[in-house]
Amino acid sequence: MNTLVMKMGQGRTNSLMTELADYQIAINNPYVSFAAKYQETTVLVYTSGKIVFQGKRALKVAQRFGYQGDEALASETKSSNQGKIAQEKLSLIGSDEVGNGSYFGGLAVVASLVRPSDQALLRDLGVADSKVLNDRKIQQLAPILEEKIPHKALLLSPAKYNEVVGPGKAHNAVSVKVALHNQAIYLLLQEVPKPDKIVIDAFTSQNNYKKYLKGERNQFANPLTFEEKAEGKYLAVAVSSIIARNLFLENLKKLGEDLGYQLPSGAGAKSDKVASQLLAAYGMEGLRHCAKLHFANTKKAQKLLNH
Repeated sequence: MNTLVMKMGQGRTNSLMTELADYQIAINNPYVSFAAKYQETTVLVYTSGKIVFQGKRALKVAQRFGYQGDEALASETKSSNQGKIAQEKLSLIGSDEVGNGSYFGGLAVVASLVRPSDQALLRDLGVADSKVLNDRKIQQLAPILEEKIPHKALLLSPAKYNEVVGPGKAHNAVSVKVALHNQAIYLLLQEVPKPDKIVIDAFTSQNNYKKYLKGERNQFANPLTFEEKAEGKYLAVAVSSIIARNLFLENLKKLGEDLGYQLPSGAGAKSDKVASQLLAAYGMEGLRHCAKLHFANTKKAQKLLNH
């Protein structure tokens, strides 16, 4: 689906709402002041003044209102390389998270059970660590894995994340991941036979994990194995990394659509710039809806806005 963006006041957009009044549709988004469906294209006018055209004929409709460009915005993809994962003869639960290092978007944690009988299918599909697969491949694989592989997926939205993570709150950036990994594995264990092994892609030391685990209500007796870069060693962790990545990407896209901005993943200078634009358009409430506020990007964005 093509996506094009204009600002109110560009071209003939000042008359857009009048011209498309007969095509207006209802939409449950507090950041959208007007929405219409016209010629297979959804037109969204945001309170920030941004206008988004989405659909097969987005370019044609946008050009009607003076759009001068000739291409839709393309999403970034990473180069795809097939990772090599050793054959595993055990029934194994693997857990991984995605979104921890990204300013925008939620935190997705997935636990998956892979049995020896699943491995031929996974290798035929080209399952590998999500970090070496481009987003298109992730989006192709995830629905198949979700259907074929027993798993539990949890998503902590930015809004909820900001409620529970930060100075003086219930969690820090590590303890919240402990809580999510523990809960995902606990829920999966309620539905599947006892695995031979449970592996977590190590994001902290085992002692630190155990320290934070003491505060969790749902616990289980199965021992855990912590390994760095486990998503490149175990198919179960690789499956979880793919499902989690897809969940994160879907959430990132949805949050961007809520606000009318293309939200980047990661926490670099591009995130600072977009965050400053969101601050200008919606204030801190806009950021609270889509970003992890305790990241340094928040202060950087405020500094950019003030200058």
